[in-house]
Amino acid sequence: MELKQRVIRDVTVAFLEEGRGRPLVYLHGGFGLAGHEAFIGHLAERFRVIAPDLPGFGATELPRSWNVVDDLACFGLDLLAEFGLDDALLAGSCLGGWVAAEMAVRSTGRIRGLVLIDATGLKFGDHLTREIADIHAMGEAEQAETLYADPSRARRDTTAMNDQELAALAQNRESFALFGWKPYMHNPVLRRWVHRIDVPALVVWGERDRMVTPDYGRNWAAALPDATFELIHDAGHYPAVEQPGASAGRIISWSEETVS
Repeated sequence: MELKQRVIRDVTVAFLEEGRGRPLVYLHGGFGLAGHEAFIGHLAERFRVIAPDLPGFGATELPRSWNVVDDLACFGLDLLAEFGLDDALLAGSCLGGWVAAEMAVRSTGRIRGLVLIDATGLKFGDHLTREIADIHAMGEAEQAETLYADPSRARRDTTAMNDQELAALAQNRESFALFGWKPYMHNPVLRRWVHRIDVPALVVWGERDRMVTPDYGRNWAAALPDATFELIHDAGHYPAVEQPGASAGRIISWSEETVS
């Protein structure tokens, strides 16, 4: 898949675009789009998929003053408008799911349905209860055990990467920490506003996610006005990477049954 570029509100955005049909915008998680190509390919059999590198990730620049998820959410709404998308599905994984929810709280005018894949963003317990594992404090081996059902799927051969790919990898990690650092991976006030998400939602979760467990995902679904919860077997925090066909299949089936 070849990255394209487009300027949105003075930000040069890199994005993938595949398929035809109802538009589906996919927002990646904290480690970027790499590894999601098969998932996007499956979705592109039914949808026109637009998958941007969020600002600060991959090949998309980070405006100097941007440092909160609100910036990414408003950018996402500008992206929908710039592409002229109406009646779109909005899907997001991990950090991207949080961004998607923040977008939908602000406006569902161009959004027909919301898909959250192992999304962060909400706090359910008290301030003494850790609900989201701090992956930035982990070494690579522990991080892989936390994020993947099969830790070997996390391995990347950095010796085979070119300078551009290595720079993107480092930038992704830096931006992930920047946007999700304090408070860690959630917005303390988001939960009070999710009732504004007035479109059907699908909450998809890896059954072996140890960063945010399936119970956290069930709480996400219960917090939304109209949500369906689905587990993906043999997957951790990134079911779109570990089980791309099954994950895309659930989204396609749900959209055909629920989103007119």
